[in-house]
Amino acid sequence: MLQTRVNEGLDGVVVADTAMSMVDGEEGRLVIRGFELPELVSRFGFEGAAALLWDGLLPEARDKAMVLAGLGRARVHAFRLVPGLLAVAGTLDPVEALRAGIALLSESEAMPHHILVCGAMPVFLAAALRHKRGLLPIAPDPALNTAQDLLRMMRGERAAPDFEAALDAYLTTVIDHGFNASTFTSRVIASTRAGTLWGVLGALCALRGPLHGGAPGPIIDMLDEIGTLDNIDRWLDRELEAGTRLMGFGHRIYKVRDPRADILKAVVAGLPQTAGRLAFAGAVEKRILDLLAERKPGQRLHTNVEFYTALLLEALSMPRDSFTALFAVSRAAGWCAHIAEQEKGGRIIRPQSNYVGPMPT
Repeated sequence: MLQTRVNEGLDGVVVADTAMSMVDGEEGRLVIRGFELPELVSRFGFEGAAALLWDGLLPEARDKAMVLAGLGRARVHAFRLVPGLLAVAGTLDPVEALRAGIALLSESEAMPHHILVCGAMPVFLAAALRHKRGLLPIAPDPALNTAQDLLRMMRGERAAPDFEAALDAYLTTVIDHGFNASTFTSRVIASTRAGTLWGVLGALCALRGPLHGGAPGPIIDMLDEIGTLDNIDRWLDRELEAGTRLMGFGHRIYKVRDPRADILKAVVAGLPQTAGRLAFAGAVEKRILDLLAERKPGQRLHTNVEFYTALLLEALSMPRDSFTALFAVSRAAGWCAHIAEQEKGGRIIRPQSNYVGPMPT
């Protein structure tokens, strides 16, 4: 019998089995392929986490070394497409530049498509960001890992090791997170057998919306607008009275603190010259949490990953408008894993709807 009760956000609706990740919103846990998030970050790094997600589903994914080499080759290959990208990139924001770059990738390529697109995205992002600053693109170094080479291609020289490690920790932390909007979009597309490149492109389009992936930049704007410790209460009172959504707080799934926030907070704390900014952000965070608990009792609004993502990416000198695109560089590895899993065992996704329009007379 057809279920006719509408659940607009699909909350609590189970649509598939997955071996990729488990998000426990009540306990504040994220498990990826059998590993708790802190262990994933400390032991695997981005390439190792990608290998873990892809293992058994995709070629050239047996171990970290294989993924590292494959992504290095893919970056070199993608750099050949940069002139075509830059021909249109002048008016595009970083997410739009990634969209245009992915569209340049060919389905006829012999290279596995998950390797191709995950290697290409950091190249396209770095080239587009340099182009906006009037600088020439930097060719990739296939011997480096993704975090190392992305920072080098953006800056023109290697970053300090602690900055490279910080970016690698970020890329690992956000690589996968259940059936969020972009991941679910990739699986819907994959269920039609459209292929990896189309699935990633569709997921990126879903990420483009401000309700999914767009919060880290405005968090820096918020901190700048508050400015000083003695202005925190005045600013928060005004925003809460206006009903403004406070970016970096609350999560659709987590009813407690987002475990990714603590991972990234620790990474930021280990970077040089962030102590003052981190202390100020911590004071803002504490006051926001206190006021939310007081004024919105029972809503369980806690710090989410985007709050400390913003501080980390700012410390790495990433432009604010690049934060969502950088997130996509990491999450593409998760999208590819979900696409492969969906293709392996899933039917075409075809939910039902209730017709509420007029009937013929």
